[in-house]
Amino acid sequence: MKSRIVSGAVAVVVSALPLFCQQPDSPNGSVPIYRVTVVERTMKAINYQYRNGPTTIDFRGTVLLPKAKGEAIVESRQGRTEIDAKFENLTTPQAFGREYMTYVLWAITPEGRPRAIAEIVPNSSDKASIRVTTDLQAFGLMITAEPYSAVHQPSDVVVAENIVREDTVGKIEQIDAKYELLPRGHYTWQVSESLKAELANAPKVSMRKYEALVELYQAQNAVAIARNGHADQYAPDTFAKAQQLLTEAEQLNANKSIDSHRVVESAREAAQTAEDARLIAERHLQDAKVAEANARVLAAQQAKAQADAEAQQARADADAARSHAAEESGARQRAEAEAAAAAGRLAQVEADADSRVRTALAQAAAANAVATVKDRELELEAGRTELRARLLEQLRGTLITRDTARGVVVVVPETGFSGSLLRPGYSGQLAHISQVIAAYPGLRIRVEGYTDAPGTEGVASNRAQGVREALVSGGMSPGLVEAVGMGTDRPVTSNATVAGREENRRIEVVISGDPIGRLPLWDHPYTLTLRQ
Repeated sequence: MKSRIVSGAVAVVVSALPLFCQQPDSPNGSVPIYRVTVVERTMKAINYQYRNGPTTIDFRGTVLLPKAKGEAIVESRQGRTEIDAKFENLTTPQAFGREYMTYVLWAITPEGRPRAIAEIVPNSSDKASIRVTTDLQAFGLMITAEPYSAVHQPSDVVVAENIVREDTVGKIEQIDAKYELLPRGHYTWQVSESLKAELANAPKVSMRKYEALVELYQAQNAVAIARNGHADQYAPDTFAKAQQLLTEAEQLNANKSIDSHRVVESAREAAQTAEDARLIAERHLQDAKVAEANARVLAAQQAKAQADAEAQQARADADAARSHAAEESGARQRAEAEAAAAAGRLAQVEADADSRVRTALAQAAAANAVATVKDRELELEAGRTELRARLLEQLRGTLITRDTARGVVVVVPETGFSGSLLRPGYSGQLAHISQVIAAYPGLRIRVEGYTDAPGTEGVASNRAQGVREALVSGGMSPGLVEAVGMGTDRPVTSNATVAGREENRRIEVVISGDPIGRLPLWDHPYTLTLRQ
């Protein structure tokens, strides 16, 4: 059975979070320290020619992991770009710090927008292979170490990036892809001999146990990050639930008779709930900043009122001095001097008050602008989430429905067909789906036909066309529905059994579009803060 080394000291470090990087020794120590500034880097983005066949690119390690290397075959096909990649010498990510639990492959657009493609889990030989797709056309690829896999912005620990080979085929755009890395600033890598020895001597476990432990440690990281964002103060109920789920995962892991899949399920839910708590806390902190800015404006207004009162008193003093000068000509010069001094004091008071008011108003305007943008983003995302949840609720009860990163997927099983023809009983269910989707302008449908064996691709394609015709007949616009035959791609289970082959012979109705957003209900973005 394959095995993988896992450090048992991770739990100690996680309990010490939010310190997300190791602290350097004193300057007089003998341990070498490398400081890498990764605020803005450049990397070539490739525009893979549409339907022009596969092309090959290489991966090479950065200064953080110089021995890392890999190769990928990339092909731009209808509606997607396929990436079949293999990597070598991907040592444990904990070598960069115990908080780093996994690797993530990113696609970076020429404009600098990052998108997580897949989690990379090396085997016991430090090798890994993945086969994934993306809807991007022109992009660069890089690999980062992360505290957990459900990230939406890359960390600054970039371990490998793509390079163009001499035999790379297709249109190569010489674009410097600038991408934002979080957090901005310095990453301190302390090459600790004790950590290296600890990792080398750590116990080996099965890949299934390794997966459960890694998911558990990722959940611990997520809870610690939420605590660092003050979720325990501003979202105590949700944060308490995340802690409860983490405790449940830890107890399941301690029970040797429990299936490791249950540990993974509880750990992932704990990470998701911790992220919800962090977002709630972030919103409360924004509100607190706005309240603080408003308080500064109020204080400035009070200071202005006091300055006005002082100015009025100064005017009264000046008037009294002039009146006295008119009555006593002999003291005119002294009165004028006093009036001038009072006028000078008045001008200084007014200038100081105006300066304080302008500063406070500028600070308040800046805080309100940031809060307004954030509120708008949250409102848009909340609207998409609500529509997605409503769509899922309306579709459930007909056919099998899943919420995925590709969109909402409705599955028409093998039993729904007689040969290549759709059975009459399923036409009514598809008509219901068409009516539901038509009520959400901006949604589109991609019907994908899958089979279990070579030579039957025609049946899958005909079935996909039949489902498309049923959806159009039910009320969908023909221009919003496409049908493609996927052949034996993306099997959902093994073909070793009759039931497995029947499950693989299916039709997937993929519903997507801006009204329901790109994130499934179980996924959330987050911000990772690094402390030196």
